[in-house]
Amino acid sequence: MSIEDLYNLYLKCSGISTDSRLIRKDELFFSLKGPNFNGNKYAQKAVESGAKYAVVDEKEFAIDKRYILVKNCLESLQEISNYHRNKLKVKVIGITGSNGKTTSKELINSVLKTNFKTIYTHGNLNNHIGVPLTLLKIRSETEIAIIEMGANHIGEIALLSRICNPDFGYITNFGKAHLEGFGDEEGVMKGKKELYDQIKRKKGFIFQNSDDEKQIKCVGDYQNVFSFGKSKGDIKYLVKSVNPEIKIKVNETLIHSTLFGNHNVENIMAAVAIGKYFKINLEKIKTGIEAYIPSNNRSQIISKGSNKIMLDAYNANPSSMYAAIKFFEEFSEKNKILILGDMFELGKDSNTYHQEIAEYCRNIKNTKIFLVGELFCNTTRFKEFNYSLNIENLISKGELSKIKNSYLFIKGSRGIKLEKVIDNLT
Repeated sequence: MSIEDLYNLYLKCSGISTDSRLIRKDELFFSLKGPNFNGNKYAQKAVESGAKYAVVDEKEFAIDKRYILVKNCLESLQEISNYHRNKLKVKVIGITGSNGKTTSKELINSVLKTNFKTIYTHGNLNNHIGVPLTLLKIRSETEIAIIEMGANHIGEIALLSRICNPDFGYITNFGKAHLEGFGDEEGVMKGKKELYDQIKRKKGFIFQNSDDEKQIKCVGDYQNVFSFGKSKGDIKYLVKSVNPEIKIKVNETLIHSTLFGNHNVENIMAAVAIGKYFKINLEKIKTGIEAYIPSNNRSQIISKGSNKIMLDAYNANPSSMYAAIKFFEEFSEKNKILILGDMFELGKDSNTYHQEIAEYCRNIKNTKIFLVGELFCNTTRFKEFNYSLNIENLISKGELSKIKNSYLFIKGSRGIKLEKVIDNLT
């Protein structure tokens, strides 16, 4: 079946599903495969549960006209989403980067939706399956789609960029993330830069942080650029405070965000610059930024008893970890506690990165430090730190319940589950 014919069938359905357990009436089910499952085996269940059609790629499962046989279900899902995106001619902004892409995406959406009908990537649906599913949520009335793209290997952003065919692109930064797949920082730059390569081929627009030399290098002499920076760029700004919440001045407008830390200043300014590019006035941009409340363990400020917690425990890599630690080091309050968890997917130099973080922390004054995870525990141990193999080990020590009248900064990879610290504070 051609993609056009498959698309026409999709138009007769109420939506798309890839999970037979969550089928809603008249959806189009795609029988995707994974390392430990074959979606074709659930196609019949999907149809019996209400799916109008099921797309399969193994002939034995195409038992009647309700089952659509294709060469490859995943590729068909990707192709139909690309066909849908191109048919509607919506403006698409592609976003990637080592750190901050989810926060940037949500801030950008919070600004743009003050003037436009938008859709954006929800949750963590930023991979080869999530991007197509997001694109298929675009409707005829949608004016701008904000698509987050994640990757841990070279070539993945190129694939996602071909699928979503962005008109605009923004790379948050190039850091030490997913080094297990990218190899090194040069690999990270090459992989993330694939978004800009696609934009340049299309003669689209690039949004650029003019204070980031790596971005300037990747953009090169390309002319379709709209930029922001502290002293140069189309939009200039002044940081008034990051202690802890961020206050930024653009022209004469003071924007007061609920986000904290220098690492979030650029995320906010990307949203401001993109809003300005789309002719949104600064008062509306201010409204959009200030309305954004972080969630999902990202850049959250939480009060628990007598303690104030800065929680950033969704993801961690050396770049984001250093940025967070340096912010907290300069934070001008007493009774500070830093709780750090292991950083995952760093490849062969993982132990070195954890050792370097631990050694840097030795120089931080007036701060109690907890290190959580096997990787931190395998580094040279310093007597002034509190080490725990995992979050359960930390909780069992009973130290957390003794913390009073303190400021805590919590940072680690999602798998360490450092958000559990909060439940054990009194």
